[in-house]
Amino acid sequence: MVDHLANTEINSQRIAAVENCFGASGQPLALPGRVLLGEGILTKECRKKPKPRIFFLFNDILVYGSIIINKRKYNSQHIIPLEDVTLETLPDTLQMKNRWMIKTSKKSFVVSAASLTERKEWISHLEECIKHLLTKTGRQPCREHAAPWIPDKATDICMRCTQTKFSTLTRRHHCRKCGFVVCADCSRQRFLMPRLSPKPLRVCNLCYRQLLAEKKKEAEADRRQTEPIRSAIQGYEPSSGDDSDKSDDEKAEQWPADTEFYTSEVSWSSFHS
Repeated sequence: MVDHLANTEINSQRIAAVENCFGASGQPLALPGRVLLGEGILTKECRKKPKPRIFFLFNDILVYGSIIINKRKYNSQHIIPLEDVTLETLPDTLQMKNRWMIKTSKKSFVVSAASLTERKEWISHLEECIKHLLTKTGRQPCREHAAPWIPDKATDICMRCTQTKFSTLTRRHHCRKCGFVVCADCSRQRFLMPRLSPKPLRVCNLCYRQLLAEKKKEAEADRRQTEPIRSAIQGYEPSSGDDSDKSDDEKAEQWPADTEFYTSEVSWSSFHS
C-alpha cells in the first residue's frame, strides 16, 4: 500500500491538507517517499485530565496535536519517529476502555480508542510500519523508554513521602525519571538526562540517589578502562613540538620504548487505501 501511494497526487494532497490544518505553527510534513496512511481522534492522558487529540499516521512518523476546530484546525504539533516507538496494550478500566501505551525514549503516554476494532486497527498499522522501518534501517527496537506521567488526580498526597497533602497552595510536581506525582520537598533535585533534555530536569529524591549511583558506577568503569592506558604512557615524556638539527638516530635514543484513569466518548478513525 505504501509503495502504491508514494509519490501520487492524492497522497500529496492529503499531506498538504494536514500541513494546512496545523498552519504556521506546524512543521512541513511532505518528504519524498512519505505516505499518509491513516488519521483519527484518540483520547490522550494528559496531566490534568484525558483530552481528545488528532493523530496522523505516516509510514515513518506519528503526528498528533490539539484540536481547535474539528477536522479543520489543529495546533501543538508533535512529531514522533516510528523507529523510536514501542506499543503496550493495557487492560480496560471502569473509566476507560480500549487503552494502549505509546512508549518512546523521550515521552511515553496512554491513549484510548472509541472501540476495540479501532484500537486493533491503530495497533496493527503502527506495528506494521515500525517493523518495516526497523528492517529497512537495520536498527534494533528501542529498549529505553521515558516513564509516563501519572495524572494529577491519581493521588491527593505525595507518592514518595506519603505525608504531604496537595492543595491549591501545595502544588503537584512530576519526577521526570519515574513519572510519580510528588511534592516540592521530595523533588528539589535536578539531574541531567540527555536522552530527555539538554537541561537538568526535576527528579524525586529516590530517583536522584539512583541516578547518582549509576553515574558513579559508570565513572568507576571508565576509570578502570583508562588505567592500563595511563600506566603504559607513564614512561614517556611529552614532546616539546620543537624541531632540531639532530639526526633521527640521535632522536630515537632519547625515546624509551500506574494507576489507570481514562474515559472517552470521542470516536472516528480512518485508514487510507
